[in-house]
Amino acid sequence: MLFVRTKTFGIIAAVMLTVGASQAFAASLEEIKARGTMTVATEDSYKPFEYVENGKPMGLDHELLALLRKEASFKIDQQIIPWTGLLAGVATGKYDVALTAAVITPERVQSLAFTMPIADATQYYVVRADESRIKGVADLAGKSVGVQSGGASYAALADLEPTLAKTGGKLGKVVQYTSLPEAYQDLANGRLDYVINGVVNLVSLTKDQPKRFRMGEAVGAPTYAAWAVAKGNDGLLAYLDTFMAKVRASGELYALQEKWLGRAFKDMPATATK
Repeated sequence: MLFVRTKTFGIIAAVMLTVGASQAFAASLEEIKARGTMTVATEDSYKPFEYVENGKPMGLDHELLALLRKEASFKIDQQIIPWTGLLAGVATGKYDVALTAAVITPERVQSLAFTMPIADATQYYVVRADESRIKGVADLAGKSVGVQSGGASYAALADLEPTLAKTGGKLGKVVQYTSLPEAYQDLANGRLDYVINGVVNLVSLTKDQPKRFRMGEAVGAPTYAAWAVAKGNDGLLAYLDTFMAKVRASGELYALQEKWLGRAFKDMPATATK
């Protein structure tokens, strides 16, 4: 059973930060150099990768952007926006780069090209700290789950469903959210049985709120998060990959992973992969 929940986030709109021009057009690396500006989009509520706290942009991606700005010979304009429409904005040319921890999925590679991964993004489940019914993946059968609309957590259901079927189980009610913090709130209040999200996000959540939430097991195949450009924009992709290779070699990426994610992922593949 699928239940879609939508909500107008006035608070999100209020804290949306826009740097530079109000409109942008995806361009090749040569065009970006010629016009002197690249426009990137980051999400506004995706802790610990990118979020806004007391009006200040925080997270791994914002620090990586600061390093990229030091390397770039052109200006980088940033728009901090809600998740909805971010990847579509890159695919359709509104933004040049999705400078966000976007999970690489088979569906997304149809319209996007991904850089070297910036982090592991395998999907796990999280439950309330006092949850006694759910001890493993098989116990998720028939339980209500919260996922992000159009996100990797929703895509992970395609892996979870056949896994449950092996023991005679089925997915329960699926509730989609624009922002996962709202899903966590519903979980804490008993309106959901579990929520799915990437390993890094859930490690951060359970570390910050150990009395409210407990992390479970992986529900999907190993996946990774990366920045994205429009499919076919090979020059820009190569430019970003060169930057990623440099911050890997210098150890800067791994130091930032330790700072923001709680661990370094030094065994990540060198190319985008699902």
